[in-house]
Amino acid sequence: MTTAPTSTTQSKTMDYFAIFGLPRKLWIEMSTLEQKFLQMSWKLHPDNFVNASEEERDLSLKRSSELNDAYRTLRDPVGRVEYLLGIEGARKEGEHKQQAPPELLEEVFELNESLDELREAKAAGNDLAALKSRLEVAEKNFQQKLGEVDAQLQTVAREWDTALQADSGTRKKIMAKLNELLNRRSYIRNLVANVQKELL
Repeated sequence: MTTAPTSTTQSKTMDYFAIFGLPRKLWIEMSTLEQKFLQMSWKLHPDNFVNASEEERDLSLKRSSELNDAYRTLRDPVGRVEYLLGIEGARKEGEHKQQAPPELLEEVFELNESLDELREAKAAGNDLAALKSRLEVAEKNFQQKLGEVDAQLQTVAREWDTALQADSGTRKKIMAKLNELLNRRSYIRNLVANVQKELL
């Protein structure tokens, strides 16, 4: 006997944490998430709806797609933070402030100068070895900074989890820190990507 999946008219406002019966915490036991995902995927598998109505089959496909989106988002630590801030109203979809963090301004300026020099040297057919070497050092430096931001993100994520029952003021402060770290991460990641593209 087939049980029809329950309808959800709120796919955009759906709580991915609730789909898996999880609290809105940033630390998730991955094996538990995967186990729940596999169980729910099996229940929504098309083979279970062969004799169901077309409406039930469509609903099953929709729920399966939502389940996949939820799993993909929650298993990625950064995606999970972005998603949580979005449903908590602290971050709009696609919001990334692309400005250099103040303490990195000088390094970013030097990096951009090196990138310009490399582009000019490429266009002129000059020797690129020294410039590439300097950019590789800069890339490693920014990769390290990316690792530092990820570590800070984990620390603040733990703060969020322990403050789940705290007052809204405390939670807003933590969300602001998470937002700032996400913006910094996005900026540094873009710098690294730009350098990697020029080094090809």
